[in-house]
Amino acid sequence: MNKIAAVVLATVCAVVALVWALNLQDEPDLSAPAVAVAATPELLARGAYLARAGNCAACHTTRGGMPYAGGRGIDTPFGTVYSSNLTPDTKTGIGNWSSAEFWRALHNGRSKDGRLLYPAFPYTSYTAVTRADSDALYAYLHSLPATEQAATPHALRWPFKLQPALAVWRALYFRPGSFQPEATQSAEWNRGAYLVRGLGHCGACHTARNALGASSSLDLAGGMIPVQNWYAPSLTSPHEAGVADWPRDDIVRLLQTGVAPRGSVLGPMAEVVLQSTQYLSAEDLGAMATYLQALPPSAPEPRRDAAPATARVLQRGAQLYGQQCAQCHGEQGQGVAGAYPALAGNRAVTMASTANLVQTVLGGGYAPATAGNPRPFGMPPYVLVLNDSDIAAVLTHIRSAWGNQAAGVSELDVNRLRASQGQ
Repeated sequence: MNKIAAVVLATVCAVVALVWALNLQDEPDLSAPAVAVAATPELLARGAYLARAGNCAACHTTRGGMPYAGGRGIDTPFGTVYSSNLTPDTKTGIGNWSSAEFWRALHNGRSKDGRLLYPAFPYTSYTAVTRADSDALYAYLHSLPATEQAATPHALRWPFKLQPALAVWRALYFRPGSFQPEATQSAEWNRGAYLVRGLGHCGACHTARNALGASSSLDLAGGMIPVQNWYAPSLTSPHEAGVADWPRDDIVRLLQTGVAPRGSVLGPMAEVVLQSTQYLSAEDLGAMATYLQALPPSAPEPRRDAAPATARVLQRGAQLYGQQCAQCHGEQGQGVAGAYPALAGNRAVTMASTANLVQTVLGGGYAPATAGNPRPFGMPPYVLVLNDSDIAAVLTHIRSAWGNQAAGVSELDVNRLRASQGQ
């Protein structure tokens, strides 16, 4: 028994040592004297631009609150994480942080005191941000008005709230890194890759997560957004949101205005365009387009097994479509150019995941009001107009009419999403 206990103890010690070592990988040296970052007008402007590119204000600002003062709750499958105060307040913000400590937060996912940060703050992507860009962000944030706003304690379940549990997660799923340009690619492609993989953290939504909330890769092949229950479509699949065959200018237009001839953004992506990508330069948006067009295509979308819709359901769906939808989307699902999207041949309608369709019918569909599209057309919510059976029927009709050949939507699919939104 003593030998077994000794082996177990040795194994535990070895695992602890490995976890500890993996969590200390690539740690910056904070013992050196702090080097002041010269806050020139050019650096501050660059930092403001980078903060837009990272959409930092979206998470670090509460509704109606002071910009970057934190306190916004970010719901996760493990509880709620509250964002931190990024203003230069010395008591509750980052006023006492050095540029090296700020860099460590981005690159290593550690706070000023060495505490491990929860990956709701996407340091798994931000680790690719360069030190120069980190310093520009630091200078910009320190130029903001200091706002005293104490941190709201996280509301995470046990054991996810424990630092040792987070250390194990990081040992399994996180390695600090840096962006390495690919010599075989153009400068534009590399700039696009840097923005998409790093500050843009596109993979945070467009890559599937496992049961522990980790992405095994940054393949951008699509995934459900936890808790929000919107599906971030694959950026590599021609059946979902792949743009390999789009004109490059249309991709730029979509990211800049929220609408393009072959698609528009709704849901969480509308917020990204509204607060982030519409402010990026045409050069950076073009670089992102170049990178996205060059992504390796994913395998063809598998057909979802589903029982064929009954004639009664299709008839009911067609009737509801004529009553509720045809006025805008057309009798044949042809839509109205520049206003209401066509539903015939629309891959947002026919892709395997129906989550976004149901969410749009329940809560309405609104493109962002951007400088390039200041008065977008929208779709009203039907949450109080149609019941689960009605929504399932009309969406089943839309997915099978006018040449569309997608599986139907079940009443259970609708009910689950309605319940998840408390509607």
